[in-house]
Amino acid sequence: METEKKPAVSNMGAWAMNVVSSVGIIMVNKQLMSPAGYAFVFATTLTGFHFSVTALVGWVSNATGISTSKPVPLWELLWFSIVANLSITSMNLSLMLNSVGFYQISKLSIIPVVCMLEWILNNKHYSTRVIVSVVVVAFGVGVCTVTDLEINVKGFLCACVAVFCTSLQQITIGSFQKKYSIGSFELLSKTAPIQAVSLLLFGPIIDYYLNGRSLLKYNFASGAIMFILLSCSLAVFCNMSQYLCIGRFSATTFQVLGHMKTVCVLILGWVLFDSALTFKNILGMLLAVVGMIIYSWAVESDKQANIKIENKVGSEEDVKLLKSNASAQSDLELGQTKS
Repeated sequence: METEKKPAVSNMGAWAMNVVSSVGIIMVNKQLMSPAGYAFVFATTLTGFHFSVTALVGWVSNATGISTSKPVPLWELLWFSIVANLSITSMNLSLMLNSVGFYQISKLSIIPVVCMLEWILNNKHYSTRVIVSVVVVAFGVGVCTVTDLEINVKGFLCACVAVFCTSLQQITIGSFQKKYSIGSFELLSKTAPIQAVSLLLFGPIIDYYLNGRSLLKYNFASGAIMFILLSCSLAVFCNMSQYLCIGRFSATTFQVLGHMKTVCVLILGWVLFDSALTFKNILGMLLAVVGMIIYSWAVESDKQANIKIENKVGSEEDVKLLKSNASAQSDLELGQTKS
């Protein structure tokens, strides 16, 4: 996938923004939602708050001329927002209905589903070394995170919807940016208001179904409000960097290197929250890091190979064109001589 034109930050900066904001928001939400913290268990509604602040930042950016707004058909924005909201809701349902182990396995399955959808929708092919590196990353993260495996019908169906919608959402982000020549932040500014309105309308109902608690009865203490605002601020950078990374690279690369966040969360959980860090966790993290290194090398090698093939084809076409011109010139000279 082509990178965005005239990037405001470097590729490394985009990844760093995504990793730092994603890990940061997980740590903040852990304190916000945990019983030992502020017990704000309304995850879907919180996501609605996230997109509301993101939409506000986008509006201010457009109003002040910092960013520009390019036309995208409304029906495509609505379609994308439905897919994105289904991804969020079904992920929450999957976490509620499934064991933690099966939930982690379903998240790992996003990588092969993304690869399959990119092959079907974009005719994208992967080399053997890229496939092997993806398997190593998925296996390493699986060793880190998967504990118990319990499967039920409702949970399995929710997990399938979550994996498919998440994969489709990430591929669509890149496709829209390429199709409409629109930047990551501009696209986010268009989709965020639609997602915010829909999640704020239906989020409290979904959360009530998930945990049996009403948002209206929650005690919004000053500490909880502060953490909600901090979570929303980090969400702006998290959402922005996700669109930015997928626009520059691909949904597959975003998923593979994104598992570095899982490794960071495990380490920070051990440092900040006294979470257990076993030999199994350490081994899994090492495998995941090795897989990510192999993946980066494999993608770069494939890129260089494609450049060589394109240069070779271009050289052959130039030779054919020169021969054709020489032949035409020879025929012309021969015709003039006969005359």
